[in-house]
Amino acid sequence: MSRIKKVAITGGTHGNELTGVHLLKHWREAPEEVSRTNFATELHLANPQANKANRRYIDQDLNRQFKIQDLNNPCLSGYEHSRAKVINTLLGPKENPRVDFIIDLHTTTANMGMTLIFNTDDPLVVGMAFYVQDKMPEATLFFDPVERLEDSFLTSTARFNGFLIEVGAVPQGLLRADVYQSTREATKHCLDYLELINQGESPVKPQVREGYRFIEKVKLPENEQGEITAMVHPNLQDQDYQPINPGDPLFMKLDGTTIPYQGKDKVYGAFINEAAYYDAHVGLSFMEKVEVSLKNDPAND
Repeated sequence: MSRIKKVAITGGTHGNELTGVHLLKHWREAPEEVSRTNFATELHLANPQANKANRRYIDQDLNRQFKIQDLNNPCLSGYEHSRAKVINTLLGPKENPRVDFIIDLHTTTANMGMTLIFNTDDPLVVGMAFYVQDKMPEATLFFDPVERLEDSFLTSTARFNGFLIEVGAVPQGLLRADVYQSTREATKHCLDYLELINQGESPVKPQVREGYRFIEKVKLPENEQGEITAMVHPNLQDQDYQPINPGDPLFMKLDGTTIPYQGKDKVYGAFINEAAYYDAHVGLSFMEKVEVSLKNDPAND
């Protein structure tokens, strides 16, 4: 594997997710915490206008604007469209990136704990997820491989299809100390891992672990006018990564009536009652449990 030379840590991709924003402020004052001897670490506030307004975004969700065709489309001119093009120039360009690896810091209002999201089966990235999980056994692996040029996430502007640290539950626009500290710790482990890889060490051996892969987003029930008519059922609330079996309560109507899950297969919930998705009336995501394989030694790949 070629050497990692430049790593970017990004926060505030969603402007009202304050953990990453304030970690960037801390690290600018204490750069030694994220500095490593064999690569350069950069710090970038991704969406400053949304952060200033304490909103998730101004015009569009920034973390959905990084497909190669969108970055090259001059007709897309909303604030986040334009901001994505700026970030692509700064960290990319996506076709030939300047930055090798991006660690993007997020929070969720859902009860997902420490979640490590990665969109590739590249041994370097899978190895990082396994390494962080070794250090923080409570971490959940969220694995959803996408071809890098087609990936819409900010992390895909780097040479490797990077890494999201997603921690919850925490309300939007709020700092919560335990979430801040766990995000800080996970980021440290990510940087330590890359340093070990650059030194030719093998901190994680090939193996298979349990993870979850996205199936689909599930909308809240609506009436003919498009108004929400039900909410996440109380039995499901805060039960991220727990099984949902056919017939289990899924939603509760405004009159208290239960709407059960009518699928034929067991699924698992994630981003359950995520506040950020209410603009699209999405109540949760269905996931499947999968095996995540580290196929090769990342230090020698």
